[in-house]
Amino acid sequence: MSETTQGVRVQSGSRALRAGVELLSSMRFAISLLTVICIASVIGTVLKQHEPAVNYVNQFGPFWAELFGALQLNAVYSAWWFLLILAFLVVSTSLCIARNTPKFLSDIKSYKENVREQSLRAFHHKAEAALAEGTEAEARRIGGMLASGGWKVRLQQRDTAAGPGTGWMVAAKAGAANKIGYIAAHSAIVLVCVGGLLDGDLIVRAQMLLGGKTPYAGGGLIADVKPEHRLSERNPTFRGNLVVAEGTQSGTAILNQSDGVLLQELPFAVELKKFIVEHYSTGMPKLFASEIIIHDKATGEKTPARVEVNHPASYKGIEIYQSSFDDGGSLLKLRAVPMAPGAQPFDVEGVVGGSTQLTNKGGAAGGDTMTLEFTALRTINVENFAGAPNMSGADVRKVDLRESVESRLGAANKTVTKKELRNVGPSVSYKLRDAAGQAREYHNYMLPVDTGDGTPVFLLGVREAPSEPFRYLRVPADDQGSMDGFVRMRAALADPAARDKAVRRYVAQAIEPSRRELAEQLSQSASRALAVFAGAMPAAPGKPTGGLQAISDFMEANVPEAERSRAGEVLIRILNGTLFELVQLTRENAGLKPLEQDDRTRAFMTQAVLSLSDAVMYPAPMAFELKDFTQVQASVFQVARAPGKNIVYLGCALLILGVFAMLYIRERRVWVWLSPQEQGSHALMALSTNRKTMDGDKEFVQLAQKLIGAQPHTGHS
Repeated sequence: MSETTQGVRVQSGSRALRAGVELLSSMRFAISLLTVICIASVIGTVLKQHEPAVNYVNQFGPFWAELFGALQLNAVYSAWWFLLILAFLVVSTSLCIARNTPKFLSDIKSYKENVREQSLRAFHHKAEAALAEGTEAEARRIGGMLASGGWKVRLQQRDTAAGPGTGWMVAAKAGAANKIGYIAAHSAIVLVCVGGLLDGDLIVRAQMLLGGKTPYAGGGLIADVKPEHRLSERNPTFRGNLVVAEGTQSGTAILNQSDGVLLQELPFAVELKKFIVEHYSTGMPKLFASEIIIHDKATGEKTPARVEVNHPASYKGIEIYQSSFDDGGSLLKLRAVPMAPGAQPFDVEGVVGGSTQLTNKGGAAGGDTMTLEFTALRTINVENFAGAPNMSGADVRKVDLRESVESRLGAANKTVTKKELRNVGPSVSYKLRDAAGQAREYHNYMLPVDTGDGTPVFLLGVREAPSEPFRYLRVPADDQGSMDGFVRMRAALADPAARDKAVRRYVAQAIEPSRRELAEQLSQSASRALAVFAGAMPAAPGKPTGGLQAISDFMEANVPEAERSRAGEVLIRILNGTLFELVQLTRENAGLKPLEQDDRTRAFMTQAVLSLSDAVMYPAPMAFELKDFTQVQASVFQVARAPGKNIVYLGCALLILGVFAMLYIRERRVWVWLSPQEQGSHALMALSTNRKTMDGDKEFVQLAQKLIGAQPHTGHS
């Protein structure tokens, strides 16, 4: 803003005070503060703000999460140090403006007509010429020509220094708005910072510090929260979230703080009549809007409004923005699918966001009390199935549909293969929390999904932590389109009597009755293979008790390496045969007709064997299948009273004008000193500009030729 980086120099006071004022008002200090603010803004943009603390722990680890919390990097724009820097920047820039504005205003008004002839000869741009008319006539002619060209002109008559007679000084100036640009740009910084302080957490923090307000870290109903955690509806500035489910209304916003929340009372209540969401073919929302009614608490007046993204509603100086949407407490009906021996199916109902206790529902494997937490319902799940047949060779314990999509994305989301987007229907997410408080998250699809191999499967996802991707168990759908066939098959596999019966039926079909010795050997092999696969045989420490891996471990321990390949083929053929008879046995007991030996049955059995093998490692005694739901939408609004908004707008306008003035308006001054000569007058012309450019050189040449008819020269005499 000025030609020096020094600040205001105070003549009185202690040395420390004078040094502090000089530093605070200096340009170098303001630039340093702007640099820190820019770095903090980058951090606030890159690092997600106001996330739950556990998210930072999962993503960065305990050390960095604790460091982020200590430095408040998870809430940069409301951190005390960020607000303090803004305040210092306001003071520093204001002092800088106060120091330079009087001088600039004085320069704008001044024509500097008292400049001496010797000083003009020292200018870079100068020219001399002899004129025919007298000094006064030439001065008025030159002044008139400059005025007609848009210059502001002042004429001064004064005695010459080199002899008798009087001379005339023509002083002209143009582009004085350049200095106004400096003032406007620096004033804009002050206004934007003041607006940021007003619309930030400064007022809220002041109420917490001086008014005894404290964040609320507990749970329960909003109506039960005590007054010390509530802010008055007369609060001059705030920005919070308001969650309203369809058919309900709310008049209390939530202001998130690092150690809890504050409740902001609103002068009105928002009722959500209808939430509208439209999706692209990719499943991403392209429009979400809310039809609302605003209920005035003082008058009872009802005002209908529609809120969309980038189209907020305004009431009593408070803006209501459409932020996002959420589940408003959808009703769920789930069925427990047994995944462990002894578990029994049962039905359970709940509400998204709620929980229920499960006790002794899983036999020996699930006899402890568990808490079932209903976390989310998604009615639309669009996945990319391009190249899906390749998925059949993937690890069935990690079939991640999102990974399947992202693996086909290249730079700038250019896909290397054609997309095949398909809506696979609703899904439900829930958590099972044990008595120690440990929880796993589950994500199950309601409908069977054909992943490309022709066998529809139910996808049952599980993960240990939110930072991990879901791993999916693929359960094949039976001929009725349900998981009942798999459930019956798993229950029969855990039943020794059912296994023995299946083995006898398999041996009877594979060996002629007359070959008793061979039938006995096959019966022993089949019984052992089925028992190992079912987990009925003791396993070595650290080894899985059941599944195909148990079969592999058994062969490594009991079959010579040279014979394992052939023995393995025989053993798998025997296992598949006995499992097929086991399926037929379960269907017979259920009163269903036997499966036909066709391609569809073979595909079902292939997937069933894989699923039974992987089900051994499923970490819960039951999986919950979504049977029915009643969706209830909720809209998430951001409500804000922002008195600093107009101040920021004014600051932005001043910044644009100031930058434009500084970059595109050149301040120029022209002096023509006319001294008397015998045959007329002598003219000495000089020009100064705040920036040396080729345009300035060209303009001086044109002015010199036009005003005094001289060919100018540059340099110092």
